[in-house]
Amino acid sequence: MITLGPRVLKTGVAVALALYITEWIGLEPPVFAAIAATFTIQPSIYRSWKQVLEQFQANTLGAIIAIASIYLFGNNPFVIGFVTVVVIIISLKLKMESSISLSLITVLIMMSSHDFNGILTAANKFIIVLVGMGSAFLVNLIVSPPNFNKNFTETMNNSFRTMSLLLRTAISNELTEKTFQDQWSQLRKNVAKLEDLYKILDEERKKISKVKPLDVRELVVFKQMLACLQQGLRLLDIVEDHFFQSRPEREDTNEFDEQFEDLIQYHEMILLKYSGKIRELDMESMLKQSGSFLESIMEDRSTNRNDRLRLTIIGSAIYDYAFQLDRLNELIDQYQNRKEDTENTRGLFKGINFFKRNRN
Repeated sequence: MITLGPRVLKTGVAVALALYITEWIGLEPPVFAAIAATFTIQPSIYRSWKQVLEQFQANTLGAIIAIASIYLFGNNPFVIGFVTVVVIIISLKLKMESSISLSLITVLIMMSSHDFNGILTAANKFIIVLVGMGSAFLVNLIVSPPNFNKNFTETMNNSFRTMSLLLRTAISNELTEKTFQDQWSQLRKNVAKLEDLYKILDEERKKISKVKPLDVRELVVFKQMLACLQQGLRLLDIVEDHFFQSRPEREDTNEFDEQFEDLIQYHEMILLKYSGKIRELDMESMLKQSGSFLESIMEDRSTNRNDRLRLTIIGSAIYDYAFQLDRLNELIDQYQNRKEDTENTRGLFKGINFFKRNRN
């Protein structure tokens, strides 16, 4: 079943609004505004604003080159093709790759026009593009503005559930090969999506924090959540490369299986703690347990040297995963404590103001 996301719906609304405005003003052709609107819709407000600025510059560049070319060389097909190449080269030199398409559309529409009247035609086309970009930015700002915090946490929880299944069955090998590979592929896609979402959140923190305040402490927690997932994915890769090649004994298989089960349980508890469903966790014991497990592998002389090296690599990845979880637990503690202190301070100020108003 195909689901329509907010960005798809907003693109449709932006196109309709751009067409309506251009027809109402009497600009021709209105389809150019619709094209500009589709290029301007972006996954975040900052990126949409950045796209507006880049397209404004690109459209200005395209219009100037088109007008100059028509006056100097005419608008025959050879000239149009040559100007297209020039616009692409200049855009690449100015690092405006994302706006090349709109620049070319501007050039093609202006140079293929049979009723070109100089500055008036250029101004008409330029205004049409501005209407399209403005419509898209307005729709992106007002209609269902993106909630990246919510998207991040939902994708994080889905990714963890997938990784939990894979790690719990990586040693026991209970899943069919197809199911395991499908889930592994889905986990990689989710982690890549989380990386993109974090980049967007970080961009908005740097660029529009004055307009749209973001909790920097929560972003730090998100970054560590992503690091834990990445380490879990790395652990899966290492198990795939080294575990079964090390010809493990049944006892080793059970021990590694238990380690993975403990790690997943702690990871799950930490996420529940972040969502406010549980209170405290003793992560120090998990970190010590992983460290002791790694030491036992390194000191075990009963296994072949090469097999022991393979198991040591896995043990190191297990310890690193536990370390990342320990770090996440600390950051969540700091974030929740500061958040609680902030809420208490706000409550205190509200109480003082309420007392002052009643006294007066």
